[in-house]
Amino acid sequence: MIEANKAHTNELNERGLRFMLKLNHSEYLDKVKACWIGKNIGGTIGGPFEGKRELLNVTGFTTPKGEPLPNDDLDLQLVWLLAMEDHGPYNLNEHILGEYWLSYITPNWNEYGFSKANMRMGIMPPMSGEYDNSKWKNSNGAWIRSELWACLAPGCPDVAIRYAFADACVDHGMGEGTYGEVFTAALESAAFIEKDIRKLIDIGLSKLPQDCRIAKSVRFVIDSYDKHSDWKTVRNKLVEMDSDIGWFQAPANIAYVILGLLYGEGDFKKSMLYAVNCGDDTDCTASTLGSILGIMHGMRVIPNDWVAHIGDRIITKPISG
Repeated sequence: MIEANKAHTNELNERGLRFMLKLNHSEYLDKVKACWIGKNIGGTIGGPFEGKRELLNVTGFTTPKGEPLPNDDLDLQLVWLLAMEDHGPYNLNEHILGEYWLSYITPNWNEYGFSKANMRMGIMPPMSGEYDNSKWKNSNGAWIRSELWACLAPGCPDVAIRYAFADACVDHGMGEGTYGEVFTAALESAAFIEKDIRKLIDIGLSKLPQDCRIAKSVRFVIDSYDKHSDWKTVRNKLVEMDSDIGWFQAPANIAYVILGLLYGEGDFKKSMLYAVNCGDDTDCTASTLGSILGIMHGMRVIPNDWVAHIGDRIITKPISG
């Protein structure tokens, strides 16, 4: 990974200093709550359409009012929070997170299963995410769980990405999936102090190799938006760009998040629906988009009727113990 652009780093450090002097506890808690409510909303709207390969026409919730859907995007972060509480910020690393995978996380889906099998054979992170995992190391399992690191390091993206890398490499090695979590963690951490989405995207990109697929996909969406391209044309081109690695992969799905953020122009519902209607890993794209807008603006950005639809619970499923 390349070093962050110095101009961005200096500006962020200055903003971060001012932020730490100005942000009070209630403001921080409001942003954290909005992060998780936004993520829960996105997972609940997108969940029923996960894996759809066609363009969609979703207009809102299709689940009964009262509770959110269970979502591994949230569940895994509860396990990481336990690991942080048990071991503290100076000791937490990829080997400890690997142990928590084996102890608390039950599914063996795709990269989750390959990495757990590798660790049981003594192949430890980051190689647990590399060995026999050529397809799924580029997938979505890591960047969907980056919000915790941003919330623990608000306004400090270089701290957040240290934990994001330790997290992602367990099941994604040095694949695009790991780059994806570094990108989202940096963007989300910076969102505590910056409300300009273009600057946030630049901060995320500054942490990546500029020739990686995620960086190329994100830049394609930015260029297309600036040229006033139709969003459906942009989405279809992203599918074409990733045709060699297929569906449920990080480059296109992170690009769908960015598409929603840009074409939605700050409107929570509009942004969310753009992301969902791109199809593919819909619960992940919508939930990450919701968390980003929540961090940027706090609870005031989230429509009251959508908050009322899901309540404020987190429903867990793929964790035990």
